[in-house]
Amino acid sequence: MHNYDHGTLERYLEAHVPGFGALDAIEKFSDGQSNPTYKITSGTRQFVLRAKPPGKLLKSAHAVDREYRVMQALAATDVAVPEVLHLSGDDSPMGTQFFLMDMVQGRIFWDPALPELDRPARARIYDAMNATLAALHSVDPVQVGLGDFGKPGNYFERQVGRWSGQYRDAETDRLPDADWVMDWLAANMVADDGTSAIVHGDYRIDNMIFAPDAENVAALLDWELSTLGHPLADLAYQCMHWRLPHAGHFCGLAGVDRAEIGLPSEDAYVDQYCERRGIARPQNWKFYVVFSYFRLLAILQGVLKRGLDGNASNPKNSDMMRQVIALMAHDARKLAHG
Repeated sequence: MHNYDHGTLERYLEAHVPGFGALDAIEKFSDGQSNPTYKITSGTRQFVLRAKPPGKLLKSAHAVDREYRVMQALAATDVAVPEVLHLSGDDSPMGTQFFLMDMVQGRIFWDPALPELDRPARARIYDAMNATLAALHSVDPVQVGLGDFGKPGNYFERQVGRWSGQYRDAETDRLPDADWVMDWLAANMVADDGTSAIVHGDYRIDNMIFAPDAENVAALLDWELSTLGHPLADLAYQCMHWRLPHAGHFCGLAGVDRAEIGLPSEDAYVDQYCERRGIARPQNWKFYVVFSYFRLLAILQGVLKRGLDGNASNPKNSDMMRQVIALMAHDARKLAHG
């Protein structure tokens, strides 16, 4: 939790955000593990303030400046993002760097089975997610000023190296399955095919706000992990989430009869995305999904480490988190073997 002075923060926002009035209320959202996020109320307007957490942080993590930059760049594209209003420096009234954006009204769905909707509406939600992902990956990074938003070369090679390092830095328990998966990814690395796009990095249903009265994406949120990279990373990451159990810490779609409730199969969703982008169905699909498993477990390992260090935005029970990480490592190894 950040320590801040209400009056100092109010004066800062008045000076840096055009039209900002009195700081009537600031309320921390309870959800989320990475960057603490607050609802700001000023008169009839509502904003969202997203800040780096306090304390010692892993290198390159919690990049709120990258979130701000990519949303600012995408404002004029077909990808729905909130309007960003201000990016602070590290020496801010919150004690860490933060940015302020407009609060988008709408619906957030936490369960990908969408039990609150009827079958036709579920199908439209999944179609909207698919269309938004294809639209994002169709944006020319150079044209929107993001030509330098990532490094050249084999994206997956860089990412495996990065997340292996992050995992080791945050490691609290030795997991043979995680070690095995890291070795497998390195030994089965896909070749660089030259494909590059703006990738979101955490593309899943609960990082989207849908319109209050329609099944379209009103805002795509949580851009902390965005970069220039291979678009199949986003596609596989979303599909990986749906392979997780439909219960517990993550609500996936494993065991759910998708056809019965009106959701597309994974194959149909991938085919629809490829058709929208005019590309062939990906080869080596298993690699991309295994990579997604490892990347997420490395992220969760960082969450666990911050929780143990007392710096997590929303600390979870450490024993439960350890079980989730171990389960993901086991499932990734099983998938790679299959």
